[in-house]
Amino acid sequence: MKKSRAGFRTAAMLAVAALGLAACSSSGGAADDNGGDSGGAVADTPRFKVAMITHGSAGDTFFDIVRKGADAAAAKDNIEYQYSNNDNATQQATLVQNAVDAKVDAIAVAMPNAAALAPAIKNAEAAGIPVVGFNTGKNEWKDLGLIGYFGQDETVAGTAAGQRLVSEGAKKVLCVIQTQGQSALEERCKAVTSGVGGSGSVETIYVNGTDAPSVQSTITAKLQQDPSIDHVITLGAPIALIATQSITEAGSSAKLATFDTNAELVDAIKNGKVEWSVDQQPYLQGYLAIDSLWLYLNNGNTIGGGQPTLTGPAFIDSSNIDAIATYAKAGNR
Repeated sequence: MKKSRAGFRTAAMLAVAALGLAACSSSGGAADDNGGDSGGAVADTPRFKVAMITHGSAGDTFFDIVRKGADAAAAKDNIEYQYSNNDNATQQATLVQNAVDAKVDAIAVAMPNAAALAPAIKNAEAAGIPVVGFNTGKNEWKDLGLIGYFGQDETVAGTAAGQRLVSEGAKKVLCVIQTQGQSALEERCKAVTSGVGGSGSVETIYVNGTDAPSVQSTITAKLQQDPSIDHVITLGAPIALIATQSITEAGSSAKLATFDTNAELVDAIKNGKVEWSVDQQPYLQGYLAIDSLWLYLNNGNTIGGGQPTLTGPAFIDSSNIDAIATYAKAGNR
């Protein structure tokens, strides 16, 4: 912890309106309002500057939800946070180093390629800047010296998904990875295969997640080529929504499941186009990443007791979709 933080007051809450905080995207987008709903109170603590850095691509609905959670925590905690993103690991590392050079008070980072980010993260720690991880990097955060981690265990989530597919009669599963080499996605498909075990088979296919027409045509061609595929599992809500079109176009009877949600996916579960989703609560990941840094900067407290704080997995399906729908439509789930 930086010496200048010694003796900071513990949090006191004042009934004042939520503050509007500005953040900018590395993709060149306009400034984004980070006012979030803090419930009408803002912490009477020093105003720290925090950098949140992810591998989300432009228009990624998952990270839109992450940012909603971060918005709410920042507004409550009197934190000024800046969000930046790049799906290229080398460029993401540069964003981390930029935050170090800007002398931010703390950093929250998603780590799909921890090896590429490690030098910049070590530079942050050498400068006395605390770092937390979230969403990806569960297997590496401790070795990198981070003070906490918030996300799901991809092996646990993927195994549970594979076991559920088997319980629903799956024999031949197509697992669709939208970013080749992204550690969390690779781990999911590997774990789905483990969960299916000897009760069936899983084939992995790679698509370019930033090119929707290509995603659709690639999945369609695979389903037409192999009509024995009876289940498709995707690793993100936008890819699942594209896959529904591929299944129709291919004339396939394959059932579709996915990881992660967004507002449109709720409707797809309701109308039966998607059987279920594995939810890792991205809103909570964003919220806890910011809130944990506020606790550390003000009081030296950490969350998790040296263990990762798991935000998932949980299944969303026809049995509970109505309870989730309101939150999903608001962009919070």
